[in-house]
Amino acid sequence: MKPDPQIFDYGIVGGGAAGTILAIRLLQVAPAGTRIAMVEAGEPGRGVAYGSDNPAHVLNVPAGGMSVFGERPDDFVDFLRQRDGHATPVAFVPRRDYAAYLAQRLGEARAVSAAKFVHVQAQASRIEPGDGRVDVVLDDGARIVARRVALAPGNRARDCPFKADGMRRVRSAWDAAGLLDIGRDDAVVIAGTGLSMVDVVLGLEARGHRGPVTVVSRHGLMPLPHAADKHAVDFDIDAFAALGLRQRLRLLRATARRMQAAGLPWQSLMDALRHHVRRLWQNLSADDQRRFLRHAVRHWDVHRHRIPARVAERLQTLQGSGDLVLMAGRIRKANESDGGIDIELESRDGNVQQLHAQWLINATGIETRAAHYPNPLLRAMLDAGHARPGPHGLGINTDAEAMVTDAAGTPQPRIAAIGSLRLGTLWETTAVPDLRGDALALATRWSLTDAAQRGA
Repeated sequence: MKPDPQIFDYGIVGGGAAGTILAIRLLQVAPAGTRIAMVEAGEPGRGVAYGSDNPAHVLNVPAGGMSVFGERPDDFVDFLRQRDGHATPVAFVPRRDYAAYLAQRLGEARAVSAAKFVHVQAQASRIEPGDGRVDVVLDDGARIVARRVALAPGNRARDCPFKADGMRRVRSAWDAAGLLDIGRDDAVVIAGTGLSMVDVVLGLEARGHRGPVTVVSRHGLMPLPHAADKHAVDFDIDAFAALGLRQRLRLLRATARRMQAAGLPWQSLMDALRHHVRRLWQNLSADDQRRFLRHAVRHWDVHRHRIPARVAERLQTLQGSGDLVLMAGRIRKANESDGGIDIELESRDGNVQQLHAQWLINATGIETRAAHYPNPLLRAMLDAGHARPGPHGLGINTDAEAMVTDAAGTPQPRIAAIGSLRLGTLWETTAVPDLRGDALALATRWSLTDAAQRGA
């Protein structure tokens, strides 16, 4: 006999940054008697983005930009100062510090809230919308029932771009325990040159790794650094938003060249665009969005998602010494051999060459395509028609109020999404300023809607 399901007002599926920030905001606005559940197998606040305990893995955004509360922009810096006695808004601190911050702010919100918060330590495997309720089926067959549910499942790693089933010498960049098998003198090839690659390289170096490291991606582009200083940029965002993709790219390049000629960092131009990205994405035509995804997205990523200058300098030093080799191309196949792995690489000019290493690391980033989601909950929702892919197959589709649309395109008023699932709709979805704004908006909207229904 299965026990009767627990009944809640709000359910949050996922306990990374998105789910934790939403829980904090719901605890702040919910009236007495409200019951809030978070379905999360791990510790709330950690997730993939901030789950690393390696001090070499630092935030890619200065501490001053990481507050959970838009109305208190220095809150994370204050947390660091209260804990350690010192911190600056421009510091790039270990990601584990941010996980500790989220956990502490969640604990504080629970302590003073009139609502009750329950951490359901499980994985959600299925969602079943009903009449005035949503059932969340857990991996052990038990279920919880909530009047409203927010999906915040966080990120999952993208599968290898080549066949690697059962290969012992192929590891994921997110497999911290598996990466410990790499010997100090082992040769390593890393597929992918983005932020996941940076984590692997820094983690290996922190452990005293001395073997050669080769990093490979189709474009051969590495993340670019933050600038030491910021400068105000006089940029007409309305005129820019009225342009098509090609005109925008030409204007950005021309403006960046003028800034550099004047001794100003191009990074300030990207910062000037930062808070307008959703508007800029949504008013592009569907054809221009496709062109961007096909031709420009990797160039955008390396300019937009930057790394601390000292990290970039360390990578350059490793390249200069030959300990880190960057190659442009794609891995066509890999085969394990005695004590290592043989890798066939096709360069951008079509030439094929062979690489040999002891280990091949998949650091190709997060899975953004709905058709390839490894998350069983999302797969079940798509298969049952409770959700449909977002624009261009990225994430799942949501309306302007974050409600998930079903296969017919109808918004489901009791199921919302926050974070990476809204990528195709909004493009910018996972940075803390976006998460905190979306969480506040959703919590406020749900609270006001429920208050109006209670008063009716």
